[in-house]
Amino acid sequence: MLLGNTVQAGDNNMTRVDICKKNYKALFGGEALTDNGNDAEMMAILQKYIFGEVFTIGEIDNKTREMVTVTILAVEQTLPQLKAHINAALNVGVTPIELREVIYQCAPFIGFPKTLNALGVLNEVFKERGIKTPLESQVTVDEENRFEKGLAIQAPIYGDEIKQAMAGLPDNMGDDVAKLLTEVCFGDFYTRKGLDIKTRELIVLSILVTTGDSDTLKSHIKGNLKVGNSEKDITAVIIQCMPYTGFPNALKALKALKEVI
Repeated sequence: MLLGNTVQAGDNNMTRVDICKKNYKALFGGEALTDNGNDAEMMAILQKYIFGEVFTIGEIDNKTREMVTVTILAVEQTLPQLKAHINAALNVGVTPIELREVIYQCAPFIGFPKTLNALGVLNEVFKERGIKTPLESQVTVDEENRFEKGLAIQAPIYGDEIKQAMAGLPDNMGDDVAKLLTEVCFGDFYTRKGLDIKTRELIVLSILVTTGDSDTLKSHIKGNLKVGNSEKDITAVIIQCMPYTGFPNALKALKALKEVI
């Protein structure tokens, strides 16, 4: 909890500088606020804001924070920063499979080309760290049951809202779109092992905060609540997005959250 310029951390009062240095060390294995480089002033603002303040808001752990951050950077295609935070995620205990699933989960929402770019960075980090690829398969569906298993996840959370929204397109092509969404988004991705549904919904939430798609975001805020993510955790995840997306997208997402709840 922020108390003026001081962060309440357990039984000790720590300044945001103290918290920043502690979190930065855990994530990156180096020292924050070193005054080195051409833009030390910008880095000082950035590091104290993100690691000394945003990281103290809410009760989500650093593993979740880094999975959210990796998601945002994959969506934004800021690949140098993505590489740094993939390493940070591994440093705080996110598994290689969890990281791969985080990036895979982006595909239905940002498209496959951007997802492949992010996977290229992920595999580069794996190679540098001696993590053998390909990783173990997480597939749980086949050609015969991917629609059925996808629908079993989709329907309790989202019903048939997409099918209704697509109704009336020429030649009933809206039905084709709804079927593709069920088969691909839910059948090919949500059914995978490696991340549970609650985590996948938080990942999708961060994708939509980043893209600024308020209508879809509202639907997935409701979805998050249905699968058991709390209002507090949803709020904390949106705030975690704020340094990377900027204030406007994050504030728009928080307003959408208020409208839903």
